[in-house]
Amino acid sequence: MAARVTWKGSGLALAATADSGFKVDLSSALDEGGDHAGFRPMEMLAIGLAGCTAMDVLSILQKKRQDVQAFEVQVQTKSSENHPHVWTWAEIEYIVTGRGIDPAAVERAMELSRDKYCPAQAMIRQAVEIQMKYTLIEPE
Repeated sequence: MAARVTWKGSGLALAATADSGFKVDLSSALDEGGDHAGFRPMEMLAIGLAGCTAMDVLSILQKKRQDVQAFEVQVQTKSSENHPHVWTWAEIEYIVTGRGIDPAAVERAMELSRDKYCPAQAMIRQAVEIQMKYTLIEPE
């Protein structure tokens, strides 16, 4: 895997690309006078964690033939007050909407993502404990 970040020519605005060919803009809260027209790098880490585990859990629930009608993963983090502002706490919440979703299936999918499939979670867990929870929503 390779990633590339290039300066856009003003402030701290950056353009990022990776092997996939997709592009994303990055910016910084420290960019005084900048346009803040992009994700902050630590937000990208949280998005990467959410996306990695979401793909695992959703795929597993689909294989278990769960009637998932909507699915969302939310990642919350807290950072230290001092530089380099590393995460001191992280929580992943899986929000699953569907009819008759089996809680045991969701819990097992979460465990498999944590322990076997999600490299983002495996790496971040080496630095900070990640709490996990889920919410099941039965549609009307």
